[in-house]
Amino acid sequence: MSKTTRRAFLLGTGAVIGGWATRRYYTDPIPVGTRLTSPDDPLILNDASELSPTPVAKHITVTDKFDAKSIAALRAELKDAEANRRPVIASAARHSMGGQSLARQGTTYTMAHDWLELDKTNLTYRTGAGTRWSTIIARLDAEGFSPAVMQSNNDFGVASTYSVNAHGWPVPFGPMGATVRSIQIMLADRQLITCSRDENADIFLAAMGGYGLIGVITEMEIAMVPNARLEPTFTTVDPLNFGPEFVQAIKGTPNVQMAYGRMDISKDRFLEDAMMITYRPTSDQSDIPQAPGSGWMSKRARDIFRAQVDSDIAKHGRWWFEAKLGPWIGGGDTTRNTLLNEPVITLDDRDPTRTDILHEYFIAPENFGSFVSACREIIPSSYQELLNITLRYVQPDHESWLSYAPTDRIAAVMLFSQEMSLRAEEDARRMTQNLIDAAIRLGGTYYLPYRLHARQDQIVAGYPGLRPFAAKKRAMDPKLLFRNALWDNYIAKA
Repeated sequence: MSKTTRRAFLLGTGAVIGGWATRRYYTDPIPVGTRLTSPDDPLILNDASELSPTPVAKHITVTDKFDAKSIAALRAELKDAEANRRPVIASAARHSMGGQSLARQGTTYTMAHDWLELDKTNLTYRTGAGTRWSTIIARLDAEGFSPAVMQSNNDFGVASTYSVNAHGWPVPFGPMGATVRSIQIMLADRQLITCSRDENADIFLAAMGGYGLIGVITEMEIAMVPNARLEPTFTTVDPLNFGPEFVQAIKGTPNVQMAYGRMDISKDRFLEDAMMITYRPTSDQSDIPQAPGSGWMSKRARDIFRAQVDSDIAKHGRWWFEAKLGPWIGGGDTTRNTLLNEPVITLDDRDPTRTDILHEYFIAPENFGSFVSACREIIPSSYQELLNITLRYVQPDHESWLSYAPTDRIAAVMLFSQEMSLRAEEDARRMTQNLIDAAIRLGGTYYLPYRLHARQDQIVAGYPGLRPFAAKKRAMDPKLLFRNALWDNYIAKA
């Protein structure tokens, strides 16, 4: 089996900057579930949920490295937007799911400028805000390096990862922002400044997990680590004890570089079994192979994954593949970059009546068993089709204003297949609010890049930094130039 297949086994059109889209305004509401894509109308944009069709005034795609001309064009657009009270937001692949990357009746930027410069001496690289992780992995892999932290898929934009302060399988790390050394960002007053922990630190930390509400990031300097040949260890765990045992496996065992967990989500034995997979360097680190792309097994994994919809037999089969066959067939060595080099589109939903929706909850390890018990009560009665739960470790984040991990956290990443209907959306809203209540009762919280189903009191309780962040944003951007659905629906009310 090729190295890239092992991970899978376990398991818009717009104007290029300088050529502006024709302005058009929409006043009628667009129904939830409407599948409108840019070929149908380039001024109605959507995100990964396909439930957020949003009319925009302008959609500008940046394809080249920012230079004097394009910086001037960005300034001119911000000036015009401010004069016309038009909101602005920058985005990349728009993998958010609730309009966080969209500016209603405003200017939405798509950052698509792929470039990378390595500094091997300082173990860092500079890159454009829109560079996809697939590009970064390919360039670093060729030089023997690897991203320190990124999500578990490679088709996201790097500044977007910073803007949601995402985390992933690499351990022991906190969110990705901890590995960023500096950023260049254009603020609402149209200053282009450099920010780091030593220079404009307050802005640097507000933009980290700031959902694009502080300014438009143009480039970044990020830490990298050596690539490594890794070997997995598979361990069966009682779900109620998963939190402490996962932390012990990561912190109490030397040299763990990657780790994640999975749970059995079949309906007749819901969350009764779990396993954790940890990766350590092999003794032989010579001749590390190049990280390949998706292979045939990734595509086969999609068929197995999608067969789970409305089928407990398929869910049983998948768990057998992961928990029984997986350790046997996937137990050989792989590389750090291979584990990271998988696009989310590999498992893409192709059913026009359904869409994939992510949830994520952050719970202290000692309370994770209680959260599992709550999930056993809440999810099965919600009419939602759960396809996967991946569990990750997140080191504390004491830097970002909207931190979701003030102490060690277990992240429970849930993927649901949801009908594209108002009924399903309301069912999902009720389930989400119940899960958030359970997380908050246990001292945890939920992740903000997904559907905007939380109540206002829940976001205030789950994010103590929300009101200070809102005050900071208003002080820096008094005319509220940078806005998105997250701001409009929640933060503006804080």
